[in-house]
Amino acid sequence: MIDLYYWTTPNGHKISLFLEETGLPYRIHPINIGKGEQFAADFLKIAPNNRIPAIVDNDAVDGQPLALFESGAILLYLAEKTGQFIPRDLRGRQETLQWLFWQMGGLGPMAGQNHHFNRFAPEKVPYAIKRYVDETARLYGVLNKRLSDRPFVAGEAYSIADMAIYPWIVPHTFQQQDLADFPHLKAWFERIQARPATQRAYALVDRINPPQN
Repeated sequence: MIDLYYWTTPNGHKISLFLEETGLPYRIHPINIGKGEQFAADFLKIAPNNRIPAIVDNDAVDGQPLALFESGAILLYLAEKTGQFIPRDLRGRQETLQWLFWQMGGLGPMAGQNHHFNRFAPEKVPYAIKRYVDETARLYGVLNKRLSDRPFVAGEAYSIADMAIYPWIVPHTFQQQDLADFPHLKAWFERIQARPATQRAYALVDRINPPQN
């Protein structure tokens, strides 16, 4: 059983996507970041950087519970644990890891700053908004080019790289991006959106953190 410490953010969705795809048994522990629950002492024992997601694998190979934080590290661990969604050949594995780290080091941080300055900053800072909107567009362009000759980021097979990237494209309108400007990315996005596991993962929003009217 996997204990998933989760909230309905792009990084949280990465792990629910993987768990729904594989059918690994898991239970959700909601961490309401709007209420500051990520700073609770019990959570910090698992995730010392006070960020979701985090997991505890109660069935680790050494027989002891294993706690992990950082969404990329969790995806890689779960892929290796199950032997799924990461290629076993040298080149396929490295392709997948390159794009996983591209998301962790590029798309996630830049789109996150885009969200902050566009939606949450107490004052509008035009320079910051333009900087992060432009950089998000550049990264979308990189991804669009990558997807011009393959169905998924690492090649023919859906992988943890796709699972890491997709949730950061879901809020594209908040990022002031039009998917029509990135046709290969748009087709990839729609392929993943249509997967039953994706729909199950995103249905968790209505249970855990339903939109407020």
